Amino acid sequence: MAEKKAEINSWDMLEDYRGEFFKGEWPTIPEQFHLSAHLYPEQTAFTQFSPEEVRITYREALEYVKNIASWLVGKGLKKGDRVILIGKNSPWWALGYLAALEAGGVIVPMDAQMEDETANRLITFAEARFLIADGDKHEVLGGKGSGIKHKISLSRGVGRFIGELPAGKTADFPETGEDDLAAILFTSGTTGLEKGVMLTHKNFITDVYQACHHDFLNADQSDVWYALLPLHHSYCMTAVFLEGIKHASEIVFAPAIVIDKIMKDLEFGGVTIFMGIPLLYNKILKGMMKKVRAKGLFSHLLVGLLMRVSGFFKIVFKVNIGKKLFGNILLKKANLYNLKYLISGGGPLAPETVRRYQELGLDFVQGYGMTETAPISTLNPAHAFKISSVGKVFPLIEMEIHNTDEEGIGEVVIKGPICCKGYWKNEEATAELFDDEGWLHTGDLGYLDKENYLYLTGRSKNLIVSQGGKNIFPEEVEDHFQLYHQIDQIMVRGFLADEVTRAEGIEALIFPSREHYESLGTFESEAIQRDLIQAVKTVNRELHAYKRIDRIRIVEEALPTTSTRKIKRPVVDKLIPVGGEGFFTV
Repeated sequence: MAEKKAEINSWDMLEDYRGEFFKGEWPTIPEQFHLSAHLYPEQTAFTQFSPEEVRITYREALEYVKNIASWLVGKGLKKGDRVILIGKNSPWWALGYLAALEAGGVIVPMDAQMEDETANRLITFAEARFLIADGDKHEVLGGKGSGIKHKISLSRGVGRFIGELPAGKTADFPETGEDDLAAILFTSGTTGLEKGVMLTHKNFITDVYQACHHDFLNADQSDVWYALLPLHHSYCMTAVFLEGIKHASEIVFAPAIVIDKIMKDLEFGGVTIFMGIPLLYNKILKGMMKKVRAKGLFSHLLVGLLMRVSGFFKIVFKVNIGKKLFGNILLKKANLYNLKYLISGGGPLAPETVRRYQELGLDFVQGYGMTETAPISTLNPAHAFKISSVGKVFPLIEMEIHNTDEEGIGEVVIKGPICCKGYWKNEEATAELFDDEGWLHTGDLGYLDKENYLYLTGRSKNLIVSQGGKNIFPEEVEDHFQLYHQIDQIMVRGFLADEVTRAEGIEALIFPSREHYESLGTFESEAIQRDLIQAVKTVNRELHAYKRIDRIRIVEEALPTTSTRKIKRPVVDKLIPVGGEGFFTV
């Protein structure tokens, strides 16, 4: 009997470089970057096409990173110091990120769309001493009293470090290990709700290597990755930026989500691996199908039939005939033909959308994770995709389902090298995240099948995810109503706004202040309704578009609360189920 061939893991290649490029079990992020620059020094690393074209090789990027890091150390950066990074996706963002880690710092990336007041508060909360920011943010953030000692402007200042220090004259950088803190990623930005997820170099690097294990992504140095989602978001940071660096691949940066520019970038950049959001994928698909319908009923029916045939071959015979069938008539015209993988991130993607793209010959890679797990813990392999599942569990982690019901559904819990250290300066929240046995509690509900594929059935946490991939914490919206005396209680939650795309909208349950309206002599329900709708409209104007309330329901009885006046959300959900009648559109 022939011996079973030993499994080759994506990280086995590290054995050839341990001792020379890194000392521990896993390299740090800077060590991985050094290794990639050593293996492919003349490979293009970072590219952008607008507002100006920029191309930087791995050799050049390494030199720039050392120079910027030397400046940081020269200005007093010590190992473990927090470095704020806030700006649009760009090669300069990448250099700032890598330089801060090279110098021994801890990177704190922030949303470039965050309100200045919130950003300044989080800068103080992180006790940061250095700020790397785009020009507009560079001017207004990190002022007096913030703790920031030195600033670098991404748009104007990073370039001056190119060639500023002679080769070989860079500073001595502190030794950083795999278990040292690499980044603090904030999952919320509301007063009293700051949760800075503390992630180590090992968390990120082990996640990257597991994602490109042979069961999942088959990527290499020749691939071109597209950084479209904001890089402060853990998914794009790991699945595109760090994954691209691991493979010594080219990364094309998109400064904004503008469809016309995206389509041009895909063509000019030769992008092969693309991460988008459900909203974008749905728009592209809708655009392609619209063009098919415009050609007449016969063409529409023929394409539909061929898509079903293509899907059958892909599922039954594991053969992709979609690109041959639809390459010239659809995919090339939409600049999708060269794509090897489509990655969906930031929100739920409808199974029907996935199925249609697969029928067209494009492979989707969809996964599950959270910032606290760096973030990916499962991926759906393109060669063994289960359309109702969020993916197969990564090989180096343990996943179990705890507190199951009679149908085997329970809370998803995780152990392994991708699990964070906890929350920055928040021992109480950290204690809630991990139990006494070290399991990380995700707050998500689901089950595992016999092949270790995860299926999600709901969330026990309150998080709302927009179709655009934005995370919305109900408390963030509710806090805006604290000074509205006509509202005694408000509870914000998500509802299924679109059954096809699985997009969530935002609804608010409002219990009016009887005392307030009685003091005004207002007793008519229609007058109260108009006043509350106007109040919500006023708050909506203060909020980002994706956080705005879509509809409200005025309740006649006070919502049940705890002894500290916190609304018992699960109890309310049972008393007043999502949906039904009685809602008013805002």
